[in-house]
Amino acid sequence: MSTPSTLHAVIQPKPGIGDVIWHLAFIRAIAAVSPGGKVVFLAPPTSGARELLAAEPSVAEVVYFEHFGSELRRGLNLIRLIGLLRRRRFAKIWILDRTIRPALAAFLAGIPERIGVGLTAQRLFITNAGIPQSNFHDFPIDWLVKLLADLGVPLASTEPSLRVPSEALVATGKKFAACPRPWIVLGLGGSHPDKDWPDPYWEEFLSGVRGLTCGTVFLIGGAAQIARAQAFIAATTGAPAVNACDLKLTEAAALLQHSDLFLGTDSGPLNLAAATGTEAFGLFGGTPVLKYSKFIHPIVPEGGPMRGGMARISAAQALEQIRPALSLRKQRAYAGN
Repeated sequence: MSTPSTLHAVIQPKPGIGDVIWHLAFIRAIAAVSPGGKVVFLAPPTSGARELLAAEPSVAEVVYFEHFGSELRRGLNLIRLIGLLRRRRFAKIWILDRTIRPALAAFLAGIPERIGVGLTAQRLFITNAGIPQSNFHDFPIDWLVKLLADLGVPLASTEPSLRVPSEALVATGKKFAACPRPWIVLGLGGSHPDKDWPDPYWEEFLSGVRGLTCGTVFLIGGAAQIARAQAFIAATTGAPAVNACDLKLTEAAALLQHSDLFLGTDSGPLNLAAATGTEAFGLFGGTPVLKYSKFIHPIVPEGGPMRGGMARISAAQALEQIRPALSLRKQRAYAGN
């Protein structure tokens, strides 16, 4: 029989880039009380965790697992996850969500200690007591704050403070060195159409920013947003605008760390901007405001987020809220700036 691993694992089944970001403070806190000060982090491949955490010292390794799909696909994914966990023979696993399947997989894989929030039938498969059911309707970040507090795990802050690889910072800084400052980044798109801003709003907003700044406006959002970004740039005039939607994830993170200001939807780029210490204005039309970082500044419709709320945040309202920050320069305390 193989010797059990002394490494502890953390599993986070949510699919997004932003999900990795806001969990980062909890991963570090757990790693700090784990053998060697490191953990193995398990997440879906859509999270981009390998790229995001490439320079993170508390993560020994990122392991991808599939979690979503049809009922049949989910069943197959559960079997594969059980096999993966059994081969790794972790001594302890932390499940950073209330979902049941990762806890069930850890139980069937024979992991001795299985820590979770226990707000669903997950409670049947974890070895800690879980947090009180009265916390069920709290935000997920509040579940984890409560979980760590109950278990005596110190959590100094919920700020992600993402570590971007130095080579990416240097290369990205050189790539855009000729672009005048301040650098303002706009994050297009969203994980769901209801989280995005309508095209006429983006166009009006970009036009307004290009007319107000003496710096450079960058548009990011991934390959799916390239044509859209180019159309917005072509339809507006003023300050230089760069279509940066083709940047890889680590390059986008580096650009955001170099940048002075961000505005975008409630999506991965917003979380990345906050994680790199960039003042990030987020459009929260229909989703709850994220409160884990001091760098996130919400822009919400009158009456607060609601269904269809993105169309109730005007370009003029967003421009008015970011106007005082348009000329600010971010203090840079890293090499390659």
